[in-house]
Amino acid sequence: MSGHKSFSSLSRRGFILTASMAGLPFDRAMAASGDYATFLAGVRREAEDKGVPASIVRRALALTAEPNAKVIRLDHHQPEFSLTWAQYRDKVLSAAKVAAGKEAVKKNHSLFQEISSHYGVDVEGISGIWGLESFYGRITGGFYIVDALATLAFEGRRASFFRSELMKALQILGDGEIAPEEMKGSYAGAMGQPQFMPSAYLTYAQSFPAGGAKDIWNSVPDVLASIANYLARCGWKQGEPWGQEIQVPEALPQADLGRKNERSLGAWMKAGVRRADGSAFARTDISGAVLRPDGAGGQAFMVYHNFNVFRRYNPSDFYALAAGLLGNMTA
Repeated sequence: MSGHKSFSSLSRRGFILTASMAGLPFDRAMAASGDYATFLAGVRREAEDKGVPASIVRRALALTAEPNAKVIRLDHHQPEFSLTWAQYRDKVLSAAKVAAGKEAVKKNHSLFQEISSHYGVDVEGISGIWGLESFYGRITGGFYIVDALATLAFEGRRASFFRSELMKALQILGDGEIAPEEMKGSYAGAMGQPQFMPSAYLTYAQSFPAGGAKDIWNSVPDVLASIANYLARCGWKQGEPWGQEIQVPEALPQADLGRKNERSLGAWMKAGVRRADGSAFARTDISGAVLRPDGAGGQAFMVYHNFNVFRRYNPSDFYALAAGLLGNMTA
């Protein structure tokens, strides 16, 4: 859920020019652009004014004595290339990830069923998100969240957003949900196995069964329940498919496609659209939209309501397709 990719090229060029003129390495120039200690003092006062215990604030901010150069480097130098759907699919839906997903779902079969029933979210939806976000708990990020968020809030790019997330992270610590040294995640501040930002944690994180800390870092029940709660509150419809692969006539104009161009399956069949095996859809009254991410000749999908719920987790068609496919392959 992280992936904050917007960045002002003007401000970036201006900063790099300033660093170059000063003759300082990138990380030292960053630290020299403002007084980090003063910044942290302001954070400390604000957090304590909001009721976070002073001892917790001091312990958390002790993890970030200076801006984290690696966080800055990763934030400033995110890859700016585009993948086709086929390339993205092959990258994120690896055989190893599918195998790990099947094993995780089998190992936690009863738990998945219980959580699916409790939240009204299909196992496939939960499994797909868990796998994409953290490889079923194998890859969660090793950055101290307070360090990463403080660095990004101090840096200036989207400073207000990251300062708000930093305050929410300190609130979570103040509530005793986790120790500062154990609150880890991505360089952009996404936490634990569901990769929740602190604001998402406060809104969606669950303890399962209810009671106690919401441990999205180590507790598989809490992780699965938190993902299920997120999808449920975003409108997941249990028992309904997210989508399916289909056949689309190559001559069908790309302008007629896309997730916002919904038609009944009956109307799509009149346009030559069929199920993947070439057969007719069983029902003609259901509405869906056709995606052909790589254009004529590439894979095509009919997508339904739950596809858009996946997009609430990450607003990308590629992500939502991958989540749905991975869920289907593992659950």
